[in-house]
Amino acid sequence: MKMNFLQSFSLLLLSLIFATTNNIIHGFHDDGEIVRFELIHRNSPKLCGHDGHNVFLGEKPKTQMENLKQFHQRDVSRRAILLETSSSSVKLPINSGSDYGTGEYFVHVTIGTPGQRFVLVADTGSELTWMNCRYKNYEPKKKGKEPIFKADESSTFRTVSCSSRMCKIDLADLFSLAKCPTPSTPCGYDYRYLQGSAALGFFGNETISVDLTNGKKKTLNNVLIGCTQTIKDEQGIFKGAHGVLGLGNGKHTFTSKAAQDFGSKFSYCLVDHLSSQNLTNYIVFGSTRPKTALSSRVQRTPLVLGGALGPLYGVNIVGISVGGQVVNIPPAVWDVNRGGGTVLDSGTSLTFLAEPAYKPVTAAFSKYMSKLQRLPDDGGPFEFCYNSTRFQDSLVPSLKIKLANGAVFEPPMKSYILDVAPETRCLGFVSASWPGTSIIGNIMQQNHLWEFDLGKSLLSFAPSTCT
Repeated sequence: MKMNFLQSFSLLLLSLIFATTNNIIHGFHDDGEIVRFELIHRNSPKLCGHDGHNVFLGEKPKTQMENLKQFHQRDVSRRAILLETSSSSVKLPINSGSDYGTGEYFVHVTIGTPGQRFVLVADTGSELTWMNCRYKNYEPKKKGKEPIFKADESSTFRTVSCSSRMCKIDLADLFSLAKCPTPSTPCGYDYRYLQGSAALGFFGNETISVDLTNGKKKTLNNVLIGCTQTIKDEQGIFKGAHGVLGLGNGKHTFTSKAAQDFGSKFSYCLVDHLSSQNLTNYIVFGSTRPKTALSSRVQRTPLVLGGALGPLYGVNIVGISVGGQVVNIPPAVWDVNRGGGTVLDSGTSLTFLAEPAYKPVTAAFSKYMSKLQRLPDDGGPFEFCYNSTRFQDSLVPSLKIKLANGAVFEPPMKSYILDVAPETRCLGFVSASWPGTSIIGNIMQQNHLWEFDLGKSLLSFAPSTCT
């Protein structure tokens, strides 16, 4: 997500690792050359050694509540960037960027010739793919044990000239710098975050190697990447990754490049990453078709792309019902042209509802759940928590999010009634400031297949075990 400079997956707000397979993905058939990435959550055992230490992020949260508190801290920072982006009509280098560093999922990506492998945040809210980088006399200022992309050792790396039309015009929205000491000087960028963090570097074109589901390999040529030399990271937003894989909607994103080779669709399916099971998530680029068994359950609604939402993937909510009763919410909350709007974000874990929606929705749930023992506020991210010792699922009403064109998203109870601690279950919504964007986070999205058809501006979804 664009803002003060590349920040984000929280966001989407995901840890992917390239995988090769011939299997069916998320209830979709393989139509030939399709790219599939394994999504690995930041707390997955796959990123930990035998001692439980995460090789990228340090110690895993000891409790579910600690885990959710960390989610909330990252999500709040990320949404602040989202709100800044969606409300800005003019974007300048001093206050632009993407909130990617708080992403929840990562991917291993092979870049250059010969290939160099890196861990990047997979973020549906970011436009630019970039990594720590060295090139000739452009040496990274921050040195450490983390790997850096050695662009000068790649035979396919080409810089974008600062005197080019691409630098001056095409990359203006990606915060290219106006200064150009010589015509051959690389086109620079300067991204700055709200928290004071920043990244500076220059643009180049490079190859990215991918594994296909049919067992073959393919190279995507001339992918725009950012070669970052200077990183200021007082807030630790970059912790755990070497850069970002830009999966947002935009002319220069990895998504747009993959769409040229594999069709205009991508999809993902998230298993319950709060479970202790070492299950697998994937994101797929390529043309797909639903299996017969799934076709009757697939629903479709328009994607809201571009405009005030920038690189984000928006949907039109027309209403929310709790227990079959429509909740009274001002229409402006869902209207991106009136200060509201809703996005699906892979990098945000929790679901944020703008205040005029949050209050009536939580009040409706409280009415149904009044017979349950409500717990006092313990400083966690959730306002409505209950003693789960004698918790009765029958007292929890259904939740339906009604979308444009008659589609209805009905998440399973475990996606909005969360087990957060021993004997504690909480209503999984977080209040968000108004005016501002509401966010359907990745916990709410879990156990569903989501397909984004960028060519038709269409979102398809269906319940799925994601296996």
